[in-house]
Amino acid sequence: MSRTEQSSPAQGSHPPADGRPLKKLRVLELGHFVAAPFATRLLADLGAEVIKIEPPGEGDPARGWGLAAEGQSIWWSVHGRGKQCITLDLKSDEGRKIALDLIGEVDAVIENYRPGQLERWGLGPAEIHARNPRCILVRISGYGQDGPYRDKVAFGVIGEAMGGIRHLTAFPPGVSELPPVRTGVSLADSVAAIYAAFGLMSAVYERDVVGTGRGRVVDVALYESIFSLLEGCLPEFGKLGVVRQPTGSTLPTNAPSNAYPCADGKWLIIAGNSDRIFVRLMQVIGRDDLANDARFATNWGRVQHAEELDAAIGAWTRTQTAAEAQALIEANQIPATRIYTIEDCANDPHYQARGMVQQIEDPRLGAMLHPGVLPRFDGVAAPVGRPGAPLGADTARVLEALADIDAGALAALKNKGVV
Repeated sequence: MSRTEQSSPAQGSHPPADGRPLKKLRVLELGHFVAAPFATRLLADLGAEVIKIEPPGEGDPARGWGLAAEGQSIWWSVHGRGKQCITLDLKSDEGRKIALDLIGEVDAVIENYRPGQLERWGLGPAEIHARNPRCILVRISGYGQDGPYRDKVAFGVIGEAMGGIRHLTAFPPGVSELPPVRTGVSLADSVAAIYAAFGLMSAVYERDVVGTGRGRVVDVALYESIFSLLEGCLPEFGKLGVVRQPTGSTLPTNAPSNAYPCADGKWLIIAGNSDRIFVRLMQVIGRDDLANDARFATNWGRVQHAEELDAAIGAWTRTQTAAEAQALIEANQIPATRIYTIEDCANDPHYQARGMVQQIEDPRLGAMLHPGVLPRFDGVAAPVGRPGAPLGADTARVLEALADIDAGALAALKNKGVV
């Protein structure tokens, strides 16, 4: 029975007990680099059956990204986890025919090629829905599928700059001539991927629960994904003409809230920005005089004198290691944490207790640490899926099961370079 004839995976099913509620959802990934593969990893983490198509002999460029061990990308272990990896040349007629056969058997397709590329391959929305009217097509691109910038080239850093967040990741004006910094990860790609997964599941709900029975085209742009994070920036500008400026490590509307230097060279984030918490913080650092100062009785007053407060807090934190200061502050119910490195994350007992750091065995790389699965359901930390597989590891099995291609036909396709 083809996917188009099957009943909805949401109908007549029972919640799984292992925190993986997307079992029976089948997704085809036509993605590379970061955004689409990250979206499908999130879905695979929650139980979706993800089939990743890669070009024969090349694979996803992300297979060669990041640091390596044993000649293999360490990042790929996580980036490709939980997926069935097949090779298929979408530039060939035979490859495209097989892709359409697979599309007939899936719930959704996720892609992040430049707008128009799927159409040039004969795999656009019209062809997809002609083959499988229930299929949801999720499209991730730099600028979206229409508009004057549609055909411009973009990567995540471009989305972060145009989306407005790079302007804010800097020191306040006049403090430094250095450019605004990136966050250290592909933020725009990752946020777009989350919206892509959210959009896909919204379309599944409409199709299977509302009952339209039809697929949708979901359009996600990198810059729009970042733009959506900017809180009140747009209404502030629209109503007051205010252009929000970078503030470094502070919160300009709350005080004291900053990063403070410690004796061991580490930084401690302290958020003492409520009236009662502020008083307790001043008591911890031995500044009852400031706790009783009328200038600091309200948040508004503290904001006006934030530099004076930061200087007093910083003078105290410089006498403590970050861990010592954090312990003292937290003991008095004041929000605080040292700024974690990835080593701190990996060794933290809370991360470990909630299953957010999991040790797994990768057949290619040996023992590995993987980030856990989000979100949790019913208090269960779901296990991570199979580590990123070698290129084409699942081609034979998937094509036999879903495209009715036997061993002889597969060998012929390999000789032609189609798979």
